[in-house]
Amino acid sequence: MSRYYYKASLQTFLREDSNTILGALARHHEFSLEEQQRNAWIGQVSLLKKWLNELDGTILLEYSIPRMGRRIDVVVLSGSVVFAIEFKVGAKTYEHSDIDQVMDYALDLKNFHEQSHSRVIVPILICTEATQETSRLDFYDDLVTKPVLTNGSSLKSVINTARTRFNDQPIDPDQWTHAIYKPTPTIIEAAQALYERHTVEDISRSDAGAINLSRTTAAISKIIEHSKNNSRKSICFVTGVPGAGKTLAGLNLAISWHNTDESQHAVFLSGNGPLVEVLREALTRNTAQNAKLNGSRTNKNRTRSETKSFIQNIHHFRDDALESAAPPVERVVVFDEAQR
Repeated sequence: MSRYYYKASLQTFLREDSNTILGALARHHEFSLEEQQRNAWIGQVSLLKKWLNELDGTILLEYSIPRMGRRIDVVVLSGSVVFAIEFKVGAKTYEHSDIDQVMDYALDLKNFHEQSHSRVIVPILICTEATQETSRLDFYDDLVTKPVLTNGSSLKSVINTARTRFNDQPIDPDQWTHAIYKPTPTIIEAAQALYERHTVEDISRSDAGAINLSRTTAAISKIIEHSKNNSRKSICFVTGVPGAGKTLAGLNLAISWHNTDESQHAVFLSGNGPLVEVLREALTRNTAQNAKLNGSRTNKNRTRSETKSFIQNIHHFRDDALESAAPPVERVVVFDEAQR
């Protein structure tokens, strides 16, 4: 399973026949190729060839961020800057959902893509039929910019401005492309604080009671500690009727076995995709509600990104393991609903 459908230097991309590029995209596409997707690629390639002339760098089409389960339409690596580009061919307006989407891509790169941790990341939403917005670069504290909204006419200007402003060590495109999944210490700390403050009642209905849940968690934690101290591998099976608190026990273990000082990570995995989304959204909404009650505001994109560090889809975990020969960064892995 390839991290990207197409990769080349910008000079090669500009020279290469469009049909050859489209062929590479089609070969790597994992699903039946619908006409809408094919036409979107044709439009993207044609426009990018027009907009990216005379630029240096590397272009990747349909790049998959490790473990995140979604592909970025276009990534341009130019100088020391990463540009994450989402295309909406034919779109006349900049929809909030599309702005959130490209911002999610940027945050996932910053928080989980090892070679992007210290890089400037510029998310760009291109709505080809929309009016041109101001292309100013406004930065957050973590060197991720607010999404740039453009119809594409300012794309070259945005790239030139960012790479000139941040003239650091150039990105090695091969190292960046195959970078491993690795959460930043700050995202782990934020996730721990987020989970410790949760009051979400619907995460798990624990009819077994707090005592049974605490005993189960303590017993597994003791096994984990013994395995860690003796360089052993251990596997534990937790069974119980629906509502016994198995999921909550797994979440508690996944969040409690993070140690950023020792680069020790843990993760809660489920093959139930809807469950993963429900758990993430429940914690995100709960944080937003708490912030509102306290008279403050929170960024839902960033809060949702924090939950991804310890609640993940097992299929994405598997796909990442097949792509990379490196061992996963986690030392504690919780498989929820393991029969899946």
